[in-house]
Amino acid sequence: MRSLVVGYGSIGRRHERLLGELGCETAIASRSASDHVRRFATIESALRNWAPEYVVVATPTAQHFAVVRDLAASGFGGRVLVEKPIFDKVQEWPRAAFSHVAVAYQLRCHPLVMALTRLLSGQRLCEAELQVGQWLPEWRASRDYRTTYSAIAAQGGGALRDLSHELDLALYLFGPWKKLTALGGHLSDLEIDTDDAYTLLLETSKCPSVSIRLNYLDRPRQRGLKVNTSTATFALDLVHGVLTQDGAVIESTATDIDHPYREQHRAMIGGRTETLCGFAEGLAVVHLIAAAEEANRTSRWIIKSAP
Repeated sequence: MRSLVVGYGSIGRRHERLLGELGCETAIASRSASDHVRRFATIESALRNWAPEYVVVATPTAQHFAVVRDLAASGFGGRVLVEKPIFDKVQEWPRAAFSHVAVAYQLRCHPLVMALTRLLSGQRLCEAELQVGQWLPEWRASRDYRTTYSAIAAQGGGALRDLSHELDLALYLFGPWKKLTALGGHLSDLEIDTDDAYTLLLETSKCPSVSIRLNYLDRPRQRGLKVNTSTATFALDLVHGVLTQDGAVIESTATDIDHPYREQHRAMIGGRTETLCGFAEGLAVVHLIAAAEEANRTSRWIIKSAP
């Protein structure tokens, strides 16, 4: 399959490398200079001269909508994977002929997340907690953190958007939110103009209490979740690859960081997209982000209106 990666920063390079490992012939679309053997300066020239079947949108978040709009306007009819979050703010989806659209919330493809999803099936959920955090200056060792999109609001950075995997997992595992409140912002001395910490409290359709903590501050990094059901406590540590039930290890894995990305691409290439985050679910995360910002700004609960 011919693929095209739009954007060639750190995440674009990861996608390009993994697609090559999976046997895809891959080109990139990037205005930045690169020694890549198949680089196109514009999306239009890439579509015209490379004719990809699969496009990955890996630009900074604030550019996602413009890239998707340009793909739609070109008449592209293949598969599209958009890096998370799908947009930096709520946008209407442009009229497009894409055969399939997914949002790159690849943690859904992590074997331990998949195992937990199976374990929670049929359980009565009582309470859940999700947490993710890492000291921002350690994210990209080769770059000054102050120059990355994470640090720049105009590029769609900030913990609430950057770490929205946990928002997607909350909706995926516990259902649509019914009401929420949030507290966060730029709380540290990091030299950024984005939020570096957020805490959300939600009631969802399947779970009466869900708390989510996201930050650029944790040292060492943390990523995991805990779920109390009527019969058991499940805890998932994604940093160390361990899933427990009532404190006892029931599954562990040495999965490398690339594995969920690789499985996500396999699903897109093979057309087995049931587990992946679709457009509507991706947009639901953007609505959740907007509601959390409103709750933080107004210091109140946001009640979700009926559809």
